[in-house]
Amino acid sequence: MKSLSAANGQSLGGARVAESSGRRYRVMHLATWTFPHVGGVEMHMHELCKALADHMDVSEAGGGGPRFRSVHRVIDGIPITQLATPTTLRSSTICPSIPLAIRASKADLVHLHMPNPFGAAAFLVSGHRGPLIITWHFDVVRQRLMKKLFTPLFKKILNRASAVIATSPNIVRSSDILQAFSDRVRVIPYGIDYEIYSRRHDSEVAAIRKQYGPKIVLGVGRLIYYKGFEYLVSAMSEVNAKLLIAGEGPLREELERQVQAEGTKDRVEFLGEKSPEQLIPYYQACDVFALSSVRGEAFGIVQLEAMASGKPVVNTMLNSGVPFASRDGESGFTVPPRDSKGLAAAINRLLEDEPLRLRYGREGKLRVQREFSVPAMTRAMLKLYGEALSDGTLEDRISVG
Repeated sequence: MKSLSAANGQSLGGARVAESSGRRYRVMHLATWTFPHVGGVEMHMHELCKALADHMDVSEAGGGGPRFRSVHRVIDGIPITQLATPTTLRSSTICPSIPLAIRASKADLVHLHMPNPFGAAAFLVSGHRGPLIITWHFDVVRQRLMKKLFTPLFKKILNRASAVIATSPNIVRSSDILQAFSDRVRVIPYGIDYEIYSRRHDSEVAAIRKQYGPKIVLGVGRLIYYKGFEYLVSAMSEVNAKLLIAGEGPLREELERQVQAEGTKDRVEFLGEKSPEQLIPYYQACDVFALSSVRGEAFGIVQLEAMASGKPVVNTMLNSGVPFASRDGESGFTVPPRDSKGLAAAINRLLEDEPLRLRYGREGKLRVQREFSVPAMTRAMLKLYGEALSDGTLEDRISVG
């Protein structure tokens, strides 16, 4: 690994680091899409930037702008550029202006959120000479041809990086490409602002429980193939409770037809898209949170939100951060993917055993506070940035909780 602790002015990750101890650094975060686009990576990037803003000048950039014009805005005090996006390829944005945006940012350090093939290529041609940090959120799983096509590019960008962040040890173990660069991988889990999930919304919670009944199961996420909602819906034929599904996506009509065919219309309700703030009362009102993903789910941050609300989780045994976030027998149950009967059995056990349900809810809440907080994530990130920039004062200035 190229040393992260090189002296000021030494080469680091192929970059020349200036002597700049004690200064306020400029850091550019670059992702496939950018906030306010709703997605796990974008929400994480924005939360991280908000936390880092007390210590450095941060900005966000990514796809999502009109075809031929970038849009600049400030959200929560963070400058955000939605780059002109003429087209997309398999959910990846194609933004020809990325190299210019990197140069214009005059960033001391670029933090690239992957997988982002066009962003990776654009960074390599941008001529940026400062350190590069990569967060590897997940592997390209479904599109085997795309994975084969982009692997040489991914290896090149990983080789350029000063450090690579994985959000769980599970991702490192399951990713062939990360294992090849294990000497520069750091595990820094996602962090959430867990305190907002402890603020009571009693009137809204009471209204939700009055409307949907005394036993509520909650599922949150886009209605797309890898979320496995069809297995959760099937499970409800054996669960005497109400399943609330918050989210939209291309599979909604198919799932609604499934509910009709299986005769569970009285047990399944589609809530549509909900903002993070709107979801909080639903987390507090539910008895069990279920994440039924079958593949491609890198972490499932929604689990942390449910756990921060004191709710037990039923998730699936994937080769990712999903079972790392909520542990089987500690904050809920983990069942095999694509197993409706397993989901039903785990949900029923929690619904029927109140002491167990409450204990798992307490343990999950403590786990989030201890290991998945914004302050913990920020401390680790500032330490890593300080090493990449060869500036020990960054770590010294850490004063987060």
